[in-house]
Amino acid sequence: MAADILLFDTNFVPVGLDQKQHIEISRDIAQSINSNYGEILTIPEAAIREEVMTIPGLDGRKMSKSYENVIPMFAPSNQLKKSVMRIVTDSRRPEEPKDPDTDNVFAIYKHFAKPDDVERVRKGYLQGGLAYSQIKMELFELLEDKFAEAGLKYEQLMKDWGYLDQVLLQGAEKARKISLPKIAKI
Repeated sequence: MAADILLFDTNFVPVGLDQKQHIEISRDIAQSINSNYGEILTIPEAAIREEVMTIPGLDGRKMSKSYENVIPMFAPSNQLKKSVMRIVTDSRRPEEPKDPDTDNVFAIYKHFAKPDDVERVRKGYLQGGLAYSQIKMELFELLEDKFAEAGLKYEQLMKDWGYLDQVLLQGAEKARKISLPKIAKI
């Protein structure tokens, strides 16, 4: 991972909070090389946006493929809906007040909804009267709208492996042109 960062003179690397240590390792490597061979490598900084540091998965833990708790954004509509409806909630009834700051559905919802809708749902949670299923359905609709076009593009790309191979080869060639001179300096 450090090579992916350091060979391309990266100033800022957007990462989640759980990946910050990779940037720290890259910084240590760059500083060590620079102290021995001169200013060859750029010292990268982690770019962590606080509002998206950790997005919860379906089970409330950090969203991660390894936890198998992700929302598959490019999945067919029925699979996307099924995933959203599986988001873990507590057992409060619709009329009961809920804490938006600890709710998994709201934690995801606020990243996709308009500010007015986020505030409406926050108030509805605090006052009571909102069912988790209602907000899950709103979240599903937001995700479906947000990723529908990208999902179609993804489907098309996954059907054309030849094109994907071509793009990967072109990217590898571009990366080589940039990285080989840097490797030669090191």
